[in-house]
Amino acid sequence: MIIFRIADIITTMNTEKHIVIGIVAHVDAGKTTLADAMLYLSGKARELGSVDRRSSHFDTHILERKRGITVFSKQAEITLPHTSLTVLDTPGHSDFVGETERALSVLDYALLVISGTDGVQAHTQTIIRLLRQHHIPIILFVTKMDISHRDPQELIDELGMELSGEVVDFTQLPEEMSDHLALCSEEAMEEALASGTVSDETIAALIRTGKVHPCLFGSGLHLDGVEKLLDLLDRYTRMPEYGDAFAGRVFKITRDLKGMRLTHMKVTGGKLAVKERIRFADQAGTEKEEKADSIRIYTGDRFETVEVVCAGEICAIPGLTYTYAGLEVGDAAGSFTAEMEPVMDYRILFPDGEDSQQMFRTLLVLTEEDPQLQLRWDDAKKEIRIRIMGKIQAEILRELIRERFGVETEFSEGSVMYRETIRERVEGMGHFEPLRHYAEVHLILDPLPSGSGIVIRSACSEDELDRNWQRLILTHLREKQHLGVLTGSPVTDIRITLGAGKAHLKHTEGGDFREATYRAVRQGLMKAENILLEPYYRFSIRIPPDSVGRVMSDIRAMHGEFESPENSGTYVLLEGSAPVSELNGYTDELLSITRGKGRIQLVPEGYRPCHNAQQVIEKANYHAERDQENTADSVFCSHGSGVTISWDKAEEYMHLPPCLPAGRTPPSDSPIRRPVSIDEKELEAIMLREFGPIRRREYTIPAVNAAPVIKSGHTAAKKERIVVDGYNVIFAWKSMKDLAADNLDLARTELEEILANYASFTGKELVLVFDGFRTPGNPGSRTQEHGIRIAYTREGETADTYIERLVSEMGSNREVRVVTGDNLIRLTALRSGVLRTSSKEFEQEVREEVRRMEEVIGQTNRNPHMTKLKDGKNGTD
Repeated sequence: MIIFRIADIITTMNTEKHIVIGIVAHVDAGKTTLADAMLYLSGKARELGSVDRRSSHFDTHILERKRGITVFSKQAEITLPHTSLTVLDTPGHSDFVGETERALSVLDYALLVISGTDGVQAHTQTIIRLLRQHHIPIILFVTKMDISHRDPQELIDELGMELSGEVVDFTQLPEEMSDHLALCSEEAMEEALASGTVSDETIAALIRTGKVHPCLFGSGLHLDGVEKLLDLLDRYTRMPEYGDAFAGRVFKITRDLKGMRLTHMKVTGGKLAVKERIRFADQAGTEKEEKADSIRIYTGDRFETVEVVCAGEICAIPGLTYTYAGLEVGDAAGSFTAEMEPVMDYRILFPDGEDSQQMFRTLLVLTEEDPQLQLRWDDAKKEIRIRIMGKIQAEILRELIRERFGVETEFSEGSVMYRETIRERVEGMGHFEPLRHYAEVHLILDPLPSGSGIVIRSACSEDELDRNWQRLILTHLREKQHLGVLTGSPVTDIRITLGAGKAHLKHTEGGDFREATYRAVRQGLMKAENILLEPYYRFSIRIPPDSVGRVMSDIRAMHGEFESPENSGTYVLLEGSAPVSELNGYTDELLSITRGKGRIQLVPEGYRPCHNAQQVIEKANYHAERDQENTADSVFCSHGSGVTISWDKAEEYMHLPPCLPAGRTPPSDSPIRRPVSIDEKELEAIMLREFGPIRRREYTIPAVNAAPVIKSGHTAAKKERIVVDGYNVIFAWKSMKDLAADNLDLARTELEEILANYASFTGKELVLVFDGFRTPGNPGSRTQEHGIRIAYTREGETADTYIERLVSEMGSNREVRVVTGDNLIRLTALRSGVLRTSSKEFEQEVREEVRRMEEVIGQTNRNPHMTKLKDGKNGTD
């Protein structure tokens, strides 16, 4: 038997390379059956797994075995004579293409499985496009040939029309294959002419560069052709070159059967050993270090622990807290951006009595495991909404929520997710100048081809606006999902160029440019000719010949389009595109028309202009000028106070001239004219005349011998209020930082206790602010714990924005102090005329109060972190 022969070879030879290969295909192509056959013939599995018998080594989740489809990508390790092979089996259903796309980020090769009975399907084309974009070499295996009546050459020709390289039949005789390969490169031609054959190294290079796609034929179910496939992978794959320093790419977050959080990553440089620390930046951009307490290598749902993993290997690390899919760790460079986006929006319905807001926090864990699940809390309607790919994914999520959290849910009827774009180039202007604030931004908005997304760049000279201000503007452009003015849907396919901007030497702070930037985008959209876009599906419909006329009429009525039907005698294949809004629900109707014989496959195909835009706009009932959270108006200063000027009149008040010539719309590729700078002395004179000089007060640390604060019945005229930037303090105090490295929640709790004691002893009023800006769907919260006020900012709101607003609300008649090491927030405090203290200075102040507290109370504080502060052992970084 082949199993024993391969196993015998493996025991006598050492592997020379490690390769990661992903098995990809459209649904029901036989992908997982082939993966099980590879595992069995390599000697890794004692029994042949079966999808039909629910014994697959890859589809191990109860939901997968129940439905007979792959939902979660799974890993298996195979050892060949010269190759250690990591196999990733990925989902084939289009609703789970996000899971497949994340796996692509760690592949060295892709094994594209084609059904010999179906050939290239709509989802096959989507997979090929993704593989091209990620530059992944493709190896082809046509399975189900035992039941296919199609000629292999016909299938090769069909594949050749979809792939840019040459599809070569590797089941040919050696001399025939060499003749074919000789046509693929000059080097291959020279070798074939000189020796009659093409060397393995040359063939491997042709495959690696995508000039050749090897194609094999067989049947995974009957193990036919699988041995040749394993031999091809062993012989013609080559391991990429990796650096010596440790680096890795996280592609997946899961939880094991005990609920342990697992970080799945590919080592892309050096090696990682148990107990070593991994450094990276979390989703908020904060530098982190976490320890790899153990390392697992998975095959299906089983794993073995190892002491070290080397470059090219895939592992799972339990217990890491701040990692996320797409993260680069160590010395890794670059990033991975998913292309496929959800097209449907649903409301999640819960049984009566279930706390929806609490369930929202519970369900957020699912967004860790699938980042493309766009879960959000609608505070106005007190409901949870989720954006996903389609109906099958909604059904799987219902079952997953029941299994994981024990809660029954229903999903509302899905609504289509629209997008908006612009037709021609336009300039948007934003000005923000309330009392002692100043920023002006001019942006050029250009339409881009479909599928381009949002592209951001700067064409502003650093002589006119400092580089740091420009970077801040570009950051603000990236951090927000900008909404259109037709239906309030996100905008796409627009290039936003910073054309000009203006800051003030004394009055400008980071938050000012945020306001001006957002207003500039919005004002440009209000001026532009806007286009409503809707998502389209690429469909592949297989029907009996007598149903063709009815189905074609239906597609035309849906405002769809289709190619010439392909008639095989027993069925007709109809392929084309139509709006998602029209095709939703058509599956059931198709089954009725064809008496259960029809099949349809739907794959997202991007966005096109909406076929019934006016109807959708009227139904949305969105009024852009009433949306105060996305205002297009600007704020100018007049007589010492801010005055709002509507977007259509704001251009007359701008301090910078337009970047685009008036009277006509220049083409998108025309140069952007730079504005003339305002004289700085003139602007300074205006500011001084309107507001007078800014009062600045510096805070000094209390003297060590100062008398302790003793509460009395007298109320001070001005009670000091302190606003603390929580995360900045945690990572500035060494004991807090060390604690946060192991458990951030515990670090927050300890800081709250320390500051509560401090506030109670000194009689000061304290507000502790934590930044929740990058937490998806976070509604924010305001609580009072241990006698201090604690604020978590909502999604899209940074701590500096909240602190700025809070300081303003407290008023100038009170003693207000801001504690932070963040320069932008300190600058905010400076311009607002309030006191500011660095996190390190505040640490010393708290330490002194701890000592005084001990003198007054007469006993040692038992909080270990308070003790460290008292003894002066805390230190700072």
